[in-house]
Amino acid sequence: MPIQHETELYAPVKAYFEKMGYEVRGEVRNCDLVAIRGEEDPVIVELKKIFNIPLLVQGLDRLRTTDRVYVAVEMNAKGRAPHGLGWSDLVRLCRRLGLGLITVRFYKSKKPHVEVQCDPETYVPRKTARRTAGLVAEFRQRSADYNVGGSTKVKLVTAYREKALHCAYAMHTHGPMTTKQLREITGSSKITEILQKNFYGWYRRVNRGTYELTPAGREALRLFDSVIQGLDAGTLPG
Repeated sequence: MPIQHETELYAPVKAYFEKMGYEVRGEVRNCDLVAIRGEEDPVIVELKKIFNIPLLVQGLDRLRTTDRVYVAVEMNAKGRAPHGLGWSDLVRLCRRLGLGLITVRFYKSKKPHVEVQCDPETYVPRKTARRTAGLVAEFRQRSADYNVGGSTKVKLVTAYREKALHCAYAMHTHGPMTTKQLREITGSSKITEILQKNFYGWYRRVNRGTYELTPAGREALRLFDSVIQGLDAGTLPG
């Protein structure tokens, strides 16, 4: 059974810090748990049954008192993180905020298990040049804005899907086409890869280097009619 109140977290977390030589007190100046060891800066731990935004806000407020702030939550019987996320996601979030994360797992016949998922540390923002370049490339390669931000469980128009649709539209207009013809019409250097992988099942190879449209491809043209209207089937080369 899940715990009924956050106070149930106090005893196991207190025992954890006492085992490491800390003196622990509860509810000190509105802090759920305060631990002090010698002349070190104090440790503050805020307790909640479940990981949520109010807990993070509370933790951020405590950072005005000490850099050593943890948030502690229950880890359920299945070991799953809340909100459909992974514990690694919550660790990453806490690290970015400069907070530590502690989980407490309760059992029927043995003592609770306390685990520090991450310690509080100053977050240094970093970005990955490769990811930045990929984001910009995807943005630039889309010819228009066909998606509604916040959409879920819908087929999005990515740059790849747009190129694939361009190929399908050209085949629908001109019939079977070679990779060379499609490359000239679409202006894409990745046509061969798109046709060979055939990720959506829209094409069928009829001869070496020549492809035609499948029923699935014709259905895609109907489904993505708004995209097709912005494409140009081009003049058949040759």
